[in-house]
Amino acid sequence: MNNVAISADEFAQRRARASADLDGATGVIFAGSGGGLEEEFRPHLHFEYLTGIIDEPGAMLVLDPTATRKTHKEILILSPHLPEVERWDGWRGIIDSSLRSKFGFKTIMRTNHFASTLAQICARSKKAKCLHTLSDHESAVGPDLEVFQKLQQRIPGFEILDGSLIIPRLRAVKSDSELAMIRRSAEITGEGFRAILSILRPGISEFDVQEAAEHGYRSHGSRGPFYGTIVGSGFNATILHYRANDQIIGEKDLVVIDSGARFGPGSGGYGSDVTRTYPASGVFTDRQKEIYQIVLDSMETTIAAVKAGVEYSKLDEISRKVITDAGYGDYYPHGVGHPIGLEVHDVQPDPTAPEGSVITIEPGIYLPDEGFGVRIEDDILVTADGSVNLTGGIPKTIEEIETVMGSCQT
Repeated sequence: MNNVAISADEFAQRRARASADLDGATGVIFAGSGGGLEEEFRPHLHFEYLTGIIDEPGAMLVLDPTATRKTHKEILILSPHLPEVERWDGWRGIIDSSLRSKFGFKTIMRTNHFASTLAQICARSKKAKCLHTLSDHESAVGPDLEVFQKLQQRIPGFEILDGSLIIPRLRAVKSDSELAMIRRSAEITGEGFRAILSILRPGISEFDVQEAAEHGYRSHGSRGPFYGTIVGSGFNATILHYRANDQIIGEKDLVVIDSGARFGPGSGGYGSDVTRTYPASGVFTDRQKEIYQIVLDSMETTIAAVKAGVEYSKLDEISRKVITDAGYGDYYPHGVGHPIGLEVHDVQPDPTAPEGSVITIEPGIYLPDEGFGVRIEDDILVTADGSVNLTGGIPKTIEEIETVMGSCQT
């Protein structure tokens, strides 16, 4: 199952759909820069989505729907081939038939040709659509808008249009291949949580729990966590994005674990986002049970309402009503969930969940004065008439948790 991948044909189909939505305008996606010894490079996710290429800093994709030559309707632009540099950072090679076959492009150029090529294309098309996310006035202008604005000063009658929702709307609906990768990630995440349950007890550190999860991921085919694992015990469980993971877990602590495995090549791929709250001792106190059950009821009630076309705000309203009616509305400070895909908080281009999207449902109650919090989260595939819980097999009812932990701690 670890050989699940997205084919070159699927990437080509994605580019064709994006090009069709450009309606004759020119589009450019920038991979971005970075990487090296200090950090792993991951391209802009629109670039990864349209090409599958994750190891070419500085690359660009030009979409030219009006090109007269079919081979030039999509052009991959790569940084120069520098043998002396590549001895250190990885061999990239020359542009030849093998490189074109590897990347699935008929036309590949180097960045020194980008300016003149794009100018010629835009002079012919007379319009461009911005595919990168639009920025607010206090942020840097998007890379494609910045280039198009310069060309607008040089090409009379050149028009810049908004296409920033084109790729998010494609990304929001997962293909069979994408779902296979997310499902595999969910299976691996389950292995990580099994590892947690096998070692969780008072006296170990939060980091021990993190290490158990992430070792479990890597041992079952993942390159690592999808995002920074959260392990918050006691009061730390009331801090939503707690990241220190350095405290010793106490006898009566509830432990909130928010984690998921990434599945895919190198720095790329898809992932899961799961939260469970477990008692360190293996048994909930009566007060912990009371709060835990309210959160679980909120979660299950909300999942039951998931189906294609439901408004995200409606799901939040349903979840929040259960917790508010129980008297804890002020202790539920976040939304009920978000889409997942290439990133943990994936694109959400529209107010409703489309068929084929994957979303999280994650209600919570946080009681800092009592020194504990509860959050439970699953990943839900949205279908035409309902949903499929992709991570529901990870123990989450009070009975399941106490039974599994009881067997692990004896």
